[in-house]
Amino acid sequence: MARARRPSVAVVTALAVCAGSALTLGAAAPSGAAPSGAAASRAPAGAAPAAVQAARSTAEPSLTGAGKLQRRPGDDVHFAFDAHGFADKASGTFHVSHHMDEKWGGHFKGRIDCLLTGGPVAVATGVVTEVDFTGAPGYPELGDIKGKRFGFTVLDDGRKDRLGYSWALDGLPRNSVGKCQGSAPFETLEKGDFRVRHWLPPRQTARG
Repeated sequence: MARARRPSVAVVTALAVCAGSALTLGAAAPSGAAPSGAAASRAPAGAAPAAVQAARSTAEPSLTGAGKLQRRPGDDVHFAFDAHGFADKASGTFHVSHHMDEKWGGHFKGRIDCLLTGGPVAVATGVVTEVDFTGAPGYPELGDIKGKRFGFTVLDDGRKDRLGYSWALDGLPRNSVGKCQGSAPFETLEKGDFRVRHWLPPRQTARG
């Protein structure tokens, strides 16, 4: 069968585990998110446009960017994210693609449904909405994953960003997880860049 074409938008990859390596699939190309009304309200009255934009940009966490994982030649895995918003109010897209030896591979993408950040680390989950995959004899078989939720963890390390995914121990993305559940970021980017913006709402003070 002909190998699935890679999406022309932001490249994202899925990891495939063949003989011990895990399958990963992709994220969507980042795009600007419209700021919320709550974010805009944080800017003081009469503030300049630049100040308004700065206030908006800090009113929610985000995970954006795309990258290619560090793998052997012929094993091409890309991930991309455009996620904005706090916890289960988050929205956006992810895109994962994985191709091996010009014989096997494809991509999947979906909608973000949860995002949490802690400093340079982000954990996001998303539900798969579209899959395009071509199998080959002797390679792992990707089952029906449409409608399943998978998790992603990103460490924005500046020079060598890292990434993890919820199917790290399963080999292939098959089992859904709960919202905002992922694994340690055990993979390293060969090229690309992920950007994590940390934000948490103010904590409620305990009352005696």
